[in-house]
Amino acid sequence: MNKDDLSQNIYILLVDDTPNNLKVLSEAIQGHGWKTLMATDGESAIEQAEYASPDLIVLDVMMPGIDGFETCRRLKVNPITQDIPVIFMTALSDTLDKVKGLEIGAVDYITKPFQQAEVIARLKLHLKISHLTRTLEQKVEERTAELSESLQQLQHTQLQMIQSEKMSALGNLVAGVAHEMNNPLGFIHSSLKQAKPIIGDIVEHLQLYQESLPEPSEEIIDHAEEIELDYSIEDLSKMIDSMVMACDRIINISTSLRTFSRQDREYKQSFNLHEGIDSTILILKHRLKANDQRPEIEVFKEYGDLPQVECFPGQLNQVFMNILANAIDALDESSQGRSFADIKTNPNQITITTFVADKQVKIIIADNGIGMSEEVQKRIFDNLFTTKRVNQGTGLGLAIAKQIIIDKHDGQIDCCSTSGEGTKFIIALPI
Repeated sequence: MNKDDLSQNIYILLVDDTPNNLKVLSEAIQGHGWKTLMATDGESAIEQAEYASPDLIVLDVMMPGIDGFETCRRLKVNPITQDIPVIFMTALSDTLDKVKGLEIGAVDYITKPFQQAEVIARLKLHLKISHLTRTLEQKVEERTAELSESLQQLQHTQLQMIQSEKMSALGNLVAGVAHEMNNPLGFIHSSLKQAKPIIGDIVEHLQLYQESLPEPSEEIIDHAEEIELDYSIEDLSKMIDSMVMACDRIINISTSLRTFSRQDREYKQSFNLHEGIDSTILILKHRLKANDQRPEIEVFKEYGDLPQVECFPGQLNQVFMNILANAIDALDESSQGRSFADIKTNPNQITITTFVADKQVKIIIADNGIGMSEEVQKRIFDNLFTTKRVNQGTGLGLAIAKQIIIDKHDGQIDCCSTSGEGTKFIIALPI
């Protein structure tokens, strides 16, 4: 039924305890192509208004039972009928009564005895106003929906820009540091490897001197004891090996830094997720170490046998970074108010589990921190939502993570948490 057409399917509810008034009004109204509903008391008028939703109600003030004022008041507090325009019919000419009716919610007054032409003119006016109001409300709703969609698109674009700029800046910084490390590190590493056989030759030459001069002077003997010559000769080779191992370790760190800061191309590429997780843990290692408030945060890696995944590696590394950084924040917060010994007994832990299930790669990152309430859990992926103090969080990290996993990789990201018992993030990526 389309009630927006003012000449068709317009229903007007007439409420009057005088049958003759109802008849006269009904004939006049039907002569203009409108349809009428009729009621002789307030109670039945309210029932019909709820059931039929008329376009307009013409309501007599003086009626048995509840009068027109009370009927109108009930109509206006009822969500079903509150928007239906009400026109009072009354023989009263007292201004106070008219004001009372308008204050209750009536839109107009018709004074008895009424003139049909005046009644029709007023009905036409208020039907037109009602039609324009509905049309305006519809346009406002449509415009609001358009603006809401535009806002969501803008927020989506902003997140992409923030994500791109953030990863670009971090990637350039990390890649630059790794590059600057490589040259001196390569020199030290190669020099140590060359130094080991040279030092071996020098030691061998020194031993030849000892054999050729079996009776060294007192000065030489005292100096050898002073510098612990035998111990130094024995330990020197081990020291060189240790320095080579340290260089290898730094080279691995440099490689991990480059892995973490990989610049994504316009298309997906095969990537070892374990390398991405390991490089992220390395970046955050300084935050995992023990401090004055707590012992070291333990990280357990329960890696399954994962295939290479087609993805944007830099973006996934950012997801791992956001979740792991939040886990560390939660563990730091849970450490407040606890003694060092208590934390040692019940250590702070992060567990990272990976496996394949249902043609998906699953990554579970769990902590035993403070957890979160149901209300917080429902909003953690919302843009700009954060529970952290000022200058400690932007509310963008998990919103960006959700966008990366769902929009960029057709995956899923979920969160399970219990207040006081920890938090678990489950990431699923299609193989």
